[in-house]
Amino acid sequence: MPPVEANQSVPNSEGTYVNKSNDLQRLNRFLCSGTEKGPVCVRDHTQELGPQNVGCVNRLLADGQGEEVVTEVESFSKNGRVARQDTSVLVLAMCARLGDDRTKRRAYDAFPRVCRIPTHLFQFVELCENLNMTAGAGSGWGRAHRRAIRRWYQRFQDKPLRLAQHVTKYRKRKGWCHVDVLRLAHPKPRSDSVNVVLRYVTKGLPAAVGVFPPQDGVPVEIVTTLSFLKAVEEVKRLGNNPDDVQRVCAAIREHNLVREHVPTQMLNSIDVWKALLINMPLTAMIRHLGKMSSMNMLGTGSEAAQLVVEKLHNEAALKYARIHPFNLLLSMLVYNQGHGELGSLTWRANADIVKAMDDAFYLSFKYVEPTGKRYCLAVDVSGSMTSPVTGSSAMNAREAAAALSMVTACSEQQCEVVGFSDTLVHLPINPHMLLTDVVNVISDVPVGVTDCSAPILWAMRENKKFDVFIVYTASETAQGHVPAADALPEYRRHSGIHNAKLIVCAFASNGFTIADPNDPGMLDMAGFDSNSPAIMNTFITEM
Repeated sequence: MPPVEANQSVPNSEGTYVNKSNDLQRLNRFLCSGTEKGPVCVRDHTQELGPQNVGCVNRLLADGQGEEVVTEVESFSKNGRVARQDTSVLVLAMCARLGDDRTKRRAYDAFPRVCRIPTHLFQFVELCENLNMTAGAGSGWGRAHRRAIRRWYQRFQDKPLRLAQHVTKYRKRKGWCHVDVLRLAHPKPRSDSVNVVLRYVTKGLPAAVGVFPPQDGVPVEIVTTLSFLKAVEEVKRLGNNPDDVQRVCAAIREHNLVREHVPTQMLNSIDVWKALLINMPLTAMIRHLGKMSSMNMLGTGSEAAQLVVEKLHNEAALKYARIHPFNLLLSMLVYNQGHGELGSLTWRANADIVKAMDDAFYLSFKYVEPTGKRYCLAVDVSGSMTSPVTGSSAMNAREAAAALSMVTACSEQQCEVVGFSDTLVHLPINPHMLLTDVVNVISDVPVGVTDCSAPILWAMRENKKFDVFIVYTASETAQGHVPAADALPEYRRHSGIHNAKLIVCAFASNGFTIADPNDPGMLDMAGFDSNSPAIMNTFITEM
C-alpha cells in the first residue's frame, strides 16, 4: 500500500474524515516544534535533542527516503520555519551519518546552507562525532566530512570580512573551536581572502598579516578584513582604565564590533554599552535593555534612552527585525517588572521606554504576514486564566490569549473570536482596540466548566467554515460529552474541510494531551514562550 501523502484525509469505518499521519509529517512536526507527536512543552526547550527524539528519521532512512528528509530540512531552515535551528542540525547530522551514500552526499551538499553560523557548524560536528561513537565507528572524519567542513569556510572567498566576523564572534561552542575543526579538516584555501582569516585562526594575527608582504595593490576587502582583525586583537589586550575604555569605544564605532568582541571586564562600562547601542540590532537591543538599565544608563531623558525610544519607533527596523508582537509584549512586561525570568539582575524600568515598547507592540501588527486561512479563536473565560504563563511568567494566561487573539484578528481577514466555558459567546474584538480593552472584554464573560470541544461543536451547529481552530486555555480542560479529538474529525466530515486543524494552547499547563497525537492536524501546546508563535504559524501554514 503506498504511503499516505502529507495532510491527506481518509475516511474511517464510520465515514468520519481523519488525517492519517506518516513519518514525513512526523518529521515536519519535529523540525517545527522539537517533538514528533504529543504536546509541545516549553519546559523542554532547554533539553538536549538527540537521535532518540526522532524515530521517524531512522524509519525514513531505512525506507530509502533520506534525500527527501534532507530536502525538508533545507526547506524548513531556509524559509525560517523552525523555532529552534537545533532540530534541523540534528536531522541533517543523522542523514550525513546514518543515511545511504546518496543521502550522505545530499546532506553534505546542504550542510553550509543549513548550518549558516559557527554555532551550527560546531553542533553538527559534535553530533556527527557522537553518532559515530555510538555506532562504534570512530570519529568519522572521512573525506566527505572533511570536504564539507572545508567548503563551509571556503564559501566566504568573496566575503572575508563576514568570515572574520563569524570566527571572532563565535569562537567556541559545544566543546569545539575553529582551531580544532580546521586541524581535522585540513583546509586548503582557494583564495587569499579566506587564507588570511584561516591563518589568523590557526597561527595568529602576525601570520595573517604575513600572507601579503608590504606592497601596493592589496585588495580593499583584504585591507578591511585585516583592519577588523587588528581591532579585535587590540581590544582583547586592553585593560579597564579610562584610556583603554575609550579605545574600545572607538574600535566599536569604527569596526562595528559587537558585545561578544568586548572583554568581560569592560561590559560594566556605560561608555562601552553606549558605543554598542549605536548600531545594535533591534532584537539584541531589546534583549539587553535590562542590563543597560541596571547600570543606570537609560535614565529618564538620557541620550541613550532617547536612542532606544527612536529605535523602537523605527517602523523600518521593526519590519526588518520581524519580531512577533507577542514577543515585543513579553519583552515589555519583563522589562517593566524590573527583573528577568532567570538570574539575579534587577533594574528600574524607564517609563518612556516602556511606552515605546507598547507602541512597538501595536506597530508590529502590520508586519505579521497573513496566512489567508479562516480562523476560529476560542478563549477560555474561566477564573484560571489569571494564572501565570508557563515559560513566560511576566504575563498571565488571559493577557496572552488577548494579545494573540488581537494579532490574528488584525492580520487575518477571516477571523471570529469567541469566549467559551460550558457555553459560548461572541467576543467583540476588533483591530482598533487596546490590549487592556480586550482583556476586559474577556474578563466580563460569565464563567463555567471549560470544554475545549465547544467551539468546534458550535461551528458545526452554525455551519461555520474554518480552516483553523485555536483554543486558548489556562491548563488542562474538562472534556465535554464529545472530546475535542473526536469533534474535529466530525467537523471535517460535516464541513467538507478535510484538512481543518486544531491547536490547543494550555498556557499554564506542564503537559497534557487533548489532541490525537497521530493526527497531524492537531497540536497541543503546554505553556507558551517566544518560540511558540513561530511553531503555531508553521503548523498552520506548512503541515
